[in-house]
Amino acid sequence: MARSRAVIVTAATEHFLRNGYVGANVDEIAAEARVSKRTIYNVFGAKEQLFRESLGEALATAERFSRQLSVELGTTDDVAAEVRDAATRLAATVLGGPVVRLRRLLIGEAERFPDLAEDYYARAPGRVMASLADGLRRFHERGLLRIPDPDLAAEHFAFLVMGAPLDRALFATEPPAAEEVAARAVAGAEVFLRAYLSA
Repeated sequence: MARSRAVIVTAATEHFLRNGYVGANVDEIAAEARVSKRTIYNVFGAKEQLFRESLGEALATAERFSRQLSVELGTTDDVAAEVRDAATRLAATVLGGPVVRLRRLLIGEAERFPDLAEDYYARAPGRVMASLADGLRRFHERGLLRIPDPDLAAEHFAFLVMGAPLDRALFATEPPAAEEVAARAVAGAEVFLRAYLSA
């Protein structure tokens, strides 16, 4: 059953990404997953629940990244290297996988599923920003960065390392090149460090 569930979610995710919620067809999802339509309804119930499940990959990616940030960021003395590393990992995680496509899909359906959009924001971008703020607060407490407002600094960090590329990616049909993403992330990290390094 677990294997069937995973196969169905994978097929449904790709189908929703291509067709949106309204244009999605459970018969076609069943055919793409090579299961019966009855199996989909037995496992998930209605199309709405299947759509909700399809966002699980993006949520899981954000949760893994947040946990890693919570453990690592702000723990070494080489603040510059750690900030650059966090910048490149953040940008690669958001811009290099399925996150942008899933975010674009959810934005398009936010009015239909406001609770889902709110939950996604809290558990994905919101959680990542909170983990960034916690790590930056640790740097501040250790005197390595000058950060009186960690939440605001986390916003500065995120937008410097991937704000413009993320905006472009939301409107593009092809993902940005990994090399460009990394270079812009490092450039953003350098600006952040110049602004927040302790004297």
